[in-house]
Amino acid sequence: MLHKDLLSLEDLSRSEIETLLKLSLDLKLRLKQGEKLTHLKGQRLVLLFYEPSTRTRVSFAQAAYLGGAEVISVATDTSSVTKGESLVDTARNLEATGASALVLRHKAAGAAALVANRVSVPVINAGDGWHAHPTQALLDLLTVWEKRGGIEGLKVAILGDILHSRVARSNIDAFSRLGAKVKVAAPPTLLPPGLDDLGAQVVADPAAAVADADVIYLLRIQRERQAEGYLASLPEYSRWWGLSSELLAQAPADAMIMHPGPVNIGIEVSYDVAFGPQALFTKQVTNGVMVRLAVLTTLLGGEKQCLQRSQVVAF
Repeated sequence: MLHKDLLSLEDLSRSEIETLLKLSLDLKLRLKQGEKLTHLKGQRLVLLFYEPSTRTRVSFAQAAYLGGAEVISVATDTSSVTKGESLVDTARNLEATGASALVLRHKAAGAAALVANRVSVPVINAGDGWHAHPTQALLDLLTVWEKRGGIEGLKVAILGDILHSRVARSNIDAFSRLGAKVKVAAPPTLLPPGLDDLGAQVVADPAAAVADADVIYLLRIQRERQAEGYLASLPEYSRWWGLSSELLAQAPADAMIMHPGPVNIGIEVSYDVAFGPQALFTKQVTNGVMVRLAVLTTLLGGEKQCLQRSQVVAF
């Protein structure tokens, strides 16, 4: 990749996405074989999160550790942000302290692009508003590709809060561009306009969405949406739209069930389905570490040490 930053997968070509997936699998294999990686030694990764996170924050830190890099995590609630320091000033000061790259999560769409234009070090978007979450889409692609050997021709059903989901936008784009057919289903209040332009087909009910799905991707229902009037009630959503064993029975027997987390068991998915053999939630988390290690490797120049080995991993 010739890009300085990773802001959205829309900025990458299909071949660039596939190269990142290939590198992720190679790094995963090398670590499994007991190899100690040091290609990120001397690099300093700064995690700048303005929103809560568990999986994304920890997996970036773990990825940096596995590559030999240092990690600094900024707690914005105890930093100069509370004194009114702007996002750009914070980023520029972190760069001045010696950051090699910044991983940014922010509630405002476009925040990562704003910072990337003001600093010289790589910026990785860890989620910006409702806009994009590129590394989540990469780990989801990797999880499916590892299981099925590819994406081309697969059918993906996305259920839940499409309107407020940066994960939905990134996944619709990524899966579509790699050759999958994407359907989405949600209550009408949780469907944004323009889904056709993104490459998704809107279907009227969840049964129609999952009927032929190779992948059933569930999105988190934010509890505040009920208070905002998007949902009549959470129990009603669960009854009509949650993935129960009855709804799952209408899908192919080998359909993969995925979720970006955190999972609201009893709302988006029933307990028995969430802990059943088709659910790949923890597999996604594991692959998140590998994808983020591949992204850091690429943006920080470590791919020169990994490229020759990664070419032996074929899909």
